[in-house]
Amino acid sequence: MIKSMMYKLFEPMLERISRRLANKLILLFSIVIILVVSSLTYISYRMLQKESVNNSIASTSNNLLLVGRNLESYLSGIEQLSLPQISYDEFAYAILHESEDYSSKMYVENYLKNLYFSRSDLEAVYLYVIKEHKYYYVTKENYNITVRVAEHPPIEQLSWYKRAQASPFNRSYQSFVEEAPAEDSGLDYPVNTDKVFMGYHRLLRSIVSREPQAVLSLYLNSGTTDEIMKDIPFSAGEHLMYISPDNEPFTVDDQGFYQSSEQAGLLNLLTPAQKGQVTWSDNAQKYLVIYDISQKEGWKLVKPIPYTKIYAAATTTRKLSVSIGLLFLIVSVVLVGFTSNRITHPLKNLSLQMKRFSTGSFDAEATVTGNDEIAYLSRHFNKMVERTNELINERYKMKIVEKNAVLKALEAEINPHFLYNALQAISTKALKNNNDDIVEMVDNLALTLRYCISGRDVVQAREELRHIERYLALQKARFGGRMQVVYAWDESLMELRIPKLSIQTLVENCIKHALEKVSATVTIRIEAHVTATHSVISVLDDGPGISGERLQEVMSSLRMQWEDREEAGEEDGQESIGLKNLNTRLKLLYGDEAGLVIYSSEQGTQMDMRLPRGGVGQHV
Repeated sequence: MIKSMMYKLFEPMLERISRRLANKLILLFSIVIILVVSSLTYISYRMLQKESVNNSIASTSNNLLLVGRNLESYLSGIEQLSLPQISYDEFAYAILHESEDYSSKMYVENYLKNLYFSRSDLEAVYLYVIKEHKYYYVTKENYNITVRVAEHPPIEQLSWYKRAQASPFNRSYQSFVEEAPAEDSGLDYPVNTDKVFMGYHRLLRSIVSREPQAVLSLYLNSGTTDEIMKDIPFSAGEHLMYISPDNEPFTVDDQGFYQSSEQAGLLNLLTPAQKGQVTWSDNAQKYLVIYDISQKEGWKLVKPIPYTKIYAAATTTRKLSVSIGLLFLIVSVVLVGFTSNRITHPLKNLSLQMKRFSTGSFDAEATVTGNDEIAYLSRHFNKMVERTNELINERYKMKIVEKNAVLKALEAEINPHFLYNALQAISTKALKNNNDDIVEMVDNLALTLRYCISGRDVVQAREELRHIERYLALQKARFGGRMQVVYAWDESLMELRIPKLSIQTLVENCIKHALEKVSATVTIRIEAHVTATHSVISVLDDGPGISGERLQEVMSSLRMQWEDREEAGEEDGQESIGLKNLNTRLKLLYGDEAGLVIYSSEQGTQMDMRLPRGGVGQHV
């Protein structure tokens, strides 16, 4: 009956259409188009559903992988921070003697303060001294950072201590998501758990006996981890959990969801065999659980996503696919033209600079924009040009060095050993004639010559000071009582390695600009001391000093590059050649941080030879 009613309803329309072949073709193609569009719409919808799931898995997995690596790097940074940042022996000594040695106690307190100030996410730092049953702790109190000491019962029964003792890495993590175990009740540190999300405990053992000496505990707030985990897209209905290798929660967005999932056995399903994804459902709805397990320790970053949310995104994508496709077509045309122009312009500029470089223009420089492959090529082209110029300059300097070396070799052809042997002969003859003063002077001169011709460039300070004593004994014969010498040398610097004849150069300058300029008594003071960064050797005199204009000329000549001396004029070069040569030797042996510093006034002159701590071996 229904069939007959439908037939009667559409019969007039079908009769009208069937009268013309064109109408039949229109109807046929209309039906085909409708069937094709409907089929494609249905198929595309199903494909979009599947694609949405796959995209959710891929994007979320990659996102969790990157964030998981950042969190793993964060934990590695905490582990590195927990290791002694200074000599372990010094730190261990301070822990062992902090109760009886005030300096050791201050050492420990300063170490904890520096540790606390090194990171912004540290809420508190505790150092438990096992044998003393007490702990040091650093916290922020009313905007003041203080270090306090408090007695504490033994911690051997605390769960985190047991885990640290059993760990091959001598460490354990403490979560504050769940309530503390009953065995820890009343025994743990008084930490404000509302501000702390993790406790990191490092067990410090004796290197010799391997017995525990102390426990360093770092309590961290969630500021840094929150910043890291902000990179994970998160919306209503989704959940996020950060679980330790022991399935202990450290970050959960919903405590109730975590407890229900743990009771349902979800955490036991998160194994490497599942390849980062598993389908799981509770009583309410079905979830796609995507997770990442860190390779180093097995921390799990878990994100359950409801399937309803994934399918909702697929439906929205279907509705917008056509309009977005047209929009992308228009935008793509514009972007292709813009992008091609952006790509070809740097290439054109690079090609032009390479052409200039090939024709001998060594000042060619390509413009570097961005960090893509073209910027990489441009940057390395500029480095190649810079290195080429450096090689040319080095070659030029080597030619100058070679010329100077030949000249110096010609000047030094006289055999100094002949002079040494001649002085020894004179000393022997004077001794036979009972001329003791001459014997002493000749012996001092012979030993001075022998020291000067020794093949070493660097000597111990002890040897240099013995040489200075002989040298000043010779000068004493010249100036008599007008020359007074005072030594104030730190005994710990007697083994310091310094350039040979370096102190003599400074003493000669005192004699020339002080003793020779006045007829009064002049005191020369030779001293050495240590600063935080340098070993400083000073030679002072109370002579008339150096004028400000002349002092400025000398300091300018010290800053001049050694290969430019010939251009500065022969007269000025001979006036302060000793100081220039010494300053150049210091920089060649010790680096740019070494050098001479000269101070002068009407009360005298002070010359400081500054050597960076670390020795010659770092630069020679």
